[in-house]
Amino acid sequence: MTDTWDERAEAYRTSAVHAAGLDLDLVVELCEPRPGLRALDVATGGGHVARRLREAGAEVVTVDPALAMHPDVVASAESLPFPDASFDVVVNRLAAHHFRSIPAAAGEFARVTRGLVVIEDHRYTDEQTEAAEKLRDPSHGRSLSEDEWRELLTGTGLEVERVEHFDMELEFESWFARTQTPADDRQRVRELLAPRTAPDGLTWTSPILILRARKPA
Repeated sequence: MTDTWDERAEAYRTSAVHAAGLDLDLVVELCEPRPGLRALDVATGGGHVARRLREAGAEVVTVDPALAMHPDVVASAESLPFPDASFDVVVNRLAAHHFRSIPAAAGEFARVTRGLVVIEDHRYTDEQTEAAEKLRDPSHGRSLSEDEWRELLTGTGLEVERVEHFDMELEFESWFARTQTPADDRQRVRELLAPRTAPDGLTWTSPILILRARKPA
């Protein structure tokens, strides 16, 4: 897995859909950035959330299992090498569907925060979409529904206080290029995603969830 993400690092650093967007703006806003805020950006990828938080004056530690993503700390989301309540906010954007264990990662988020957890990820819609995601990128594990996220975060002791829904438009060709999807698989992915594909066939729409949860005082 790590070798795969090392190979993809530059593609994710330069990906327009990861580097900007209203969803990124909201994720940053929900972290309540300010000078002195101590934030942990888990599975930082191209570092886009960390960059925005730092611009707002926050002190940010980045974590990623892939060395080529240039994180401050190389580690998995399921095993964060930090003491309990080390951060004011833990943030994770567009990565949870790749985790080996989302419940284990969520437990770690709740453990190391002393305040907020902010998560953005693709929302589960149906098995057809999951099959397309897995065929396009074998590192895809599973997207969760809103109810599943709520139950999971509540089970860690967090209180879910806000949920927002977005539609993310993804261009097929750049989406395939980031994961180097074999040509033979691309047509089948398109067929599976036909219900969510634009009339011109160039893009498809993925539903996105953004959640903010808080550790009780």
